[in-house]
Amino acid sequence: MAIALTISEFLLCETPDAWLEAALQNQAILLIDHANCEKKAAATALNLMSRYVERPELMLKMSKLAREELRHFEQVLAIIQDRNVPYTHLTAARYAGGLRKHVRKNEPDRLIDMMIVGALIEARSCERFEKLAPRIDDELGAFYRSLLKSESRHFRDYLELGKLYATAPIDERIDQLARIEAELITSPDPEFRFHSGIPA
Repeated sequence: MAIALTISEFLLCETPDAWLEAALQNQAILLIDHANCEKKAAATALNLMSRYVERPELMLKMSKLAREELRHFEQVLAIIQDRNVPYTHLTAARYAGGLRKHVRKNEPDRLIDMMIVGALIEARSCERFEKLAPRIDDELGAFYRSLLKSESRHFRDYLELGKLYATAPIDERIDQLARIEAELITSPDPEFRFHSGIPA
């Protein structure tokens, strides 16, 4: 099931300039939280594989996604080490939790919502990599550009699975969750993270 929707059409807002400026001023936190995001993305994919063993399409896509996300984690970790950035503990951003608290409890609604949330997270990651790439140093910019293809594919994989398992059109539900996502991105946020909102 091909998805014609682009990331810019899927997301309801662009990353604010205030976040981009904060990213340039907090590159150590940006790198560490990026690494954390890759680990969490891999863990989410593995958890979905374990929960939905009756869904072979999901297991195959999530298996590939988990391997790619772990490879990205290794690449970010190498950059962190090359730059002598201490890998310190960071509290989680409000972003993913803010989306997942709206996931419905009953199946198959839960599965569909998890796919939409996954698509939103991957789409936002892709959008931020693209906006950061020309503003950051050449090495990091090239790395972020190299991630665009896989992150875009992950967005489409999640959205295709959501549409595959739905028994009715999910456009209205996508819009509901996308509005929540946009609010998290455009509202003041007390902590800077890779997916945080406007720095408070």
